[in-house]
Amino acid sequence: MWRTTVFYDGSCPLCTAEIDHYRRRDRRGALEFVDVSKPTERLPEGVDRAALMARFHALAPDGRLRSGARAFVTVWAQLPGWRFLAHVAGLPGVLALLEGLYRLFLPVRPLLARVVRLSRGRVA
Repeated sequence: MWRTTVFYDGSCPLCTAEIDHYRRRDRRGALEFVDVSKPTERLPEGVDRAALMARFHALAPDGRLRSGARAFVTVWAQLPGWRFLAHVAGLPGVLALLEGLYRLFLPVRPLLARVVRLSRGRVA
């Protein structure tokens, strides 16, 4: 079985919490998780670590590397309880809306990650 490979920033507590949620939902083992903050992790050919840490990426079973909202939808399609949202994302205009929202989130991600770290008693 071909799996979807999920590339995430393990140094980001928000990202790690989301990935932990996906891990719990992945009952079929359809997802493989790669923490790109670890320098020893293998990366997809032609993509640098900084790009993978800056945006969410997933390598789909068809071999296509997807980022942003498309990557999330690729992951959601594999998870019970999330497949419906993946189908909704296929409706006209929804993926573009999700990508726009994701782009609005990206600049505030470092601030939110810092708040999460502080709330857990760890200063970054």
